[in-house]
Amino acid sequence: MSSSAPKVGFVSLGCPKASSDAERILTQLRAEGYEISGSYEGSDLVVVNTCGFIDSAVEESLDAIGEALNKNGKVIVTGCLGAKSGVVQAAHPSVLAVTGPHALEEVMSAVHENLPKPHDPYTDLVPPQGVRLTPKHYAYLKISEGCNHRCSFCIIPSMRGDLVSRPVGEVMNEAENLVNAGVSELLVISQDTSAYGVDMKYRSGFWNGRPIRTRMTELVKALSELGVWVRLHYVYPYPHVDEVIPLMADGLVLPYLDVPFQHASPRILKAMKRPASSENNLARIKAWREICPDIAIRSTFIAGFPGETEADFQQLLDFLEEAQLDRVGCFAYSAVDGAAANSLPDQVPEEVKQERLARFMELQEAISASKLNQKVGRIETVLVDAVDGDQAIARTMADAPEIDGVVYLADAEGLQVGDLVEVQITDADGHDLWAGPPQF
Repeated sequence: MSSSAPKVGFVSLGCPKASSDAERILTQLRAEGYEISGSYEGSDLVVVNTCGFIDSAVEESLDAIGEALNKNGKVIVTGCLGAKSGVVQAAHPSVLAVTGPHALEEVMSAVHENLPKPHDPYTDLVPPQGVRLTPKHYAYLKISEGCNHRCSFCIIPSMRGDLVSRPVGEVMNEAENLVNAGVSELLVISQDTSAYGVDMKYRSGFWNGRPIRTRMTELVKALSELGVWVRLHYVYPYPHVDEVIPLMADGLVLPYLDVPFQHASPRILKAMKRPASSENNLARIKAWREICPDIAIRSTFIAGFPGETEADFQQLLDFLEEAQLDRVGCFAYSAVDGAAANSLPDQVPEEVKQERLARFMELQEAISASKLNQKVGRIETVLVDAVDGDQAIARTMADAPEIDGVVYLADAEGLQVGDLVEVQITDADGHDLWAGPPQF
């Protein structure tokens, strides 16, 4: 690319959904002939893609905007914090423009206004899979925007709107381009993956000339034809989710579900306005394991939600003990600006929240360690993430990148990033595994 091409710096914070937005913006910038710069000093302007979900994320985003302004001076803000434009402009009035999440057109319009696009765009420099922030061997595949739920602790619908599903043909074409570019794992993401297509009344779309219903089960079946790992994130435990478990048992999709249960006390779930009950969840988990014994279930929970009593918290610990989940994250409740839960009575003192969080993690650590120890001696298929000489880092089917554990491989000479290889598990701790070549 010509050295005279205008240069745009890019900072991306937040979750995989924000990264997916960032990839679309980066792809469009490259398609129009802009160069992506790796430094503030080498950029004509900087785009900061923000997160605004909890207070610490807001603070991190505002700090990132401040750093970009300090080191470059010309900054466009997008992402979830941008939905609260008043917050950004109050802290940093000199930013050039502020947009909300999934706002490709608005971001590009602001870029054009402040840094005119080149006259001769080199569209052939953009690969079919677009510009991505993830390593070459895995990619996030966003299937929808927004959410129809109104959970009392969450402000995502106010930032990202109601559910809007992407056309199934568009999703499948993107997935196919990614696989053709060498991706070994597709991570399906949205705010509510199991609701995919509900806004379209599950009508059929077309991929390669054949009709496919805009619905999670049919999408997963189509993705399984691409011959790579397919991992499902952010799945609510609706009854129709049961349909994908046999696909996991048949090896068509990874036996992995990321289900944000959030709590187990019926009273707290009601206060959270969550769409499922803990009794049904336990029964459903049991049924899933009967169909697919190897299924790995990841979840997240909140400790210290307003009104949570010691009895409520004990119900959560009892649920953990019975559910025996594979991977679990827990957060002490944090008030999110604009969330309905802020006005609930009986807010839990901070020291109690932290004490409950510690008890929760102690119990789950023991459960996770026990489950991982059961894998010692087993043969597992792993995906190689990094190679350093004869050592490598990989992941099992039960581990999503960056949030779950890893497998440390010995005697890994000859392996390459993106390889799928059989190994024998030799050791485990509370989070990670160690392995080597199978000993037959």
